[in-house]
Amino acid sequence: MRVLLDKLKEVLYTVIPIAVIVVVLNFTITPLEPHLLWKFLIGTVIIVIGLSIFLLGVDIGITPIGNAIGSGLAKTNKILIVVAAGLVLGFIISAAEPDLHILARQVDMVTSGSVSKTAIVVGVSVGLGAMVALGLARIVYNISLRTVFTIMYFIVFVMGLLASPAFLAISFDSCGATTGALSVPFILALARGVSMLKKDSKASEKDSFGLVGIASIGAILGVLSMDIVSNTGELTGKLEHHSLASESIIMPFFAELPKVAFDVFIALLPILITLIIYQGISRGFSKRAFRRVIMGLLLSFVGLVLFMDGVTAGFMDVGSLVGYKVASLDSKAYILIIGALLGFVTVLAEPAVHVLMQQIEEATSGYIKRGLVGISLSIGIAVAVGLSVLRLLVPGIQLWHYLLPSYLIAIPLMYIVPELFIGIAFDSGGVASGPMTATFILAFIQGAAEAVEGASVLVDGFGMIAMVASTPLIALQILGLIYKIKTRKEA
Repeated sequence: MRVLLDKLKEVLYTVIPIAVIVVVLNFTITPLEPHLLWKFLIGTVIIVIGLSIFLLGVDIGITPIGNAIGSGLAKTNKILIVVAAGLVLGFIISAAEPDLHILARQVDMVTSGSVSKTAIVVGVSVGLGAMVALGLARIVYNISLRTVFTIMYFIVFVMGLLASPAFLAISFDSCGATTGALSVPFILALARGVSMLKKDSKASEKDSFGLVGIASIGAILGVLSMDIVSNTGELTGKLEHHSLASESIIMPFFAELPKVAFDVFIALLPILITLIIYQGISRGFSKRAFRRVIMGLLLSFVGLVLFMDGVTAGFMDVGSLVGYKVASLDSKAYILIIGALLGFVTVLAEPAVHVLMQQIEEATSGYIKRGLVGISLSIGIAVAVGLSVLRLLVPGIQLWHYLLPSYLIAIPLMYIVPELFIGIAFDSGGVASGPMTATFILAFIQGAAEAVEGASVLVDGFGMIAMVASTPLIALQILGLIYKIKTRKEA
């Protein structure tokens, strides 16, 4: 119970800043109809409860599974088994990731089904599974992170030249959305399980990071491959509001519940099957530990159902409506300031960010302070969301105008910062875009795109998560460079 209360406190820090901003806006520049405000507040309460239960379930269910399987894979000492398991586990954990389902739902809705939710989830999960396999093989063979990131982002660049603007934005958004509250602890646990068996403690410390960053590249490649293979052609999009059409406050939550419960059950079922197979083969968990892990999966299911229900029954729609109203004001400075403020307060409260910051502090024995990492991320994300809003307001700015310079700075930085910071930076790019970014801020940007003349909801409304995922690559590598200079001076 104490752990659950800790999770509740953690999630309150996540959601309260956004709720406060919406309430303040409601009583100042963008008033909402009373039933919409109540729907948003009820959705917020459900999200807080659901995400708290879900994160508790991840801690006692998902993470132990990742640790046990990662350690078990390394002990086999057979690279084919490690790669095959990485491919399967990567696909399974990505397909269950709530942030990815939220993004895929948004894409399906905006494109009126031209790009289906299932296609996005499957495409991203295949790509992520392939890159998790590659990342685990990298740890086993001691291949440099610099080499892997340089080669893979060169491939992304080439494929990006062939992709349509809409799919380019969706692919980079998928990169951030697929590494959320469920997949990050599992992937970090896999990496730690494999790397801890190394005799070299420094190599083990470095290899604990980087797998999330490598995995997120797979999401980009998966969506870009979909575009190139399917040749979908020119896509058009518009924003639709489903739950706002009803003036009922409670009924939308009950109406969404059965579908959400089914989707979550299908998403978590492969994890349960994997656990049963693992336990049957290796007996890796004692009876008591196995019961605890099962309880963790059950809590994950209940929490995820509540979270997704709160999101789909009004939270996102209200987010897009607020974005639309703010962007419709005479002064465009409001949308820039509020966007940057949302970015700053949201990232500090993302659950996956706290998981990563704790891992960083533990892996470096307190050498890298979590507070400094958090502030670096907050500033980077505030800039990212602000630049995303600017892209809506200035028609000539395209997503690649931001992403190309970002990666042209981030990749050369890899060759002058300590290798530990490379993994941390690229992992941070994935975890910074968590549940609140994928739900409220994405909806906020899309609502603003609908209001700004000349902006496209499909091309300009997506891409914000991509920006959020790219700025930490520079921010944390600069932090690594400062530490490197500081260490040399002390020496």
